[in-house]
Amino acid sequence: MVYGTLVGVRVLLVEDERRLAGLVRDGLSGEGFAVDVAHDGRDGLWMATENPYDVIVLDVMLPRMNGYTVCARLREAGNWTPIMMLTAKDGVYDEAEALDTGADDYLSKPFSYVVLLARLRALVRRGGRERPVSITVGDLVLDPAGLRCRRGEVEIALTPKEFAVLHGLARRAGEVVSKSELLAQAWDFTYDGDPNIVEVYISALRRKIDQPFGRSSLITVRGAGYRLEAT
Repeated sequence: MVYGTLVGVRVLLVEDERRLAGLVRDGLSGEGFAVDVAHDGRDGLWMATENPYDVIVLDVMLPRMNGYTVCARLREAGNWTPIMMLTAKDGVYDEAEALDTGADDYLSKPFSYVVLLARLRALVRRGGRERPVSITVGDLVLDPAGLRCRRGEVEIALTPKEFAVLHGLARRAGEVVSKSELLAQAWDFTYDGDPNIVEVYISALRRKIDQPFGRSSLITVRGAGYRLEAT
């Protein structure tokens, strides 16, 4: 991707305009990471409280509870997840109040998707947990910023979803990662499809990162999940 990627980042989008929310969700999901969506303030507050997110995109004008109140309550509860608020066009007072209630950044509607991505990257770098420039497991190297993978000096082409699954395993190399944890990492909170989709991607990854190199680094731990080992 030209503008960088946010693979591995969990985003909560709180937006009542369902068409806009769907477009943003689909765009970010297409980059290979998970986006949860809430369509009103109360649901957004509950989801932000109950789930760990790397960044929250929060509209100001929401039904049931406005964005200012959601932001203020999260900060009062000690939740310091980076928050970007979506404000009205030329809404100077909206922008000021957003910052006063504890938001980290704001973006005026209508906004450019490219600018949204850039702002989200900046928030994650500034306020999210640290992410290494690359992750190395034996001679397998993942570059989250470039969405690239290689085994030794050989580049391996992965789809965004394959990379997200492998990224979830590589971040915890040597540990067993359950199927439900991989679903949360690579899909999203509301995914209600067949959980066996994880097995499909594990098989695809083995065909790409192991079999051509005579390796067996991606291990199935029956009844528990999967483990990525250095070989």
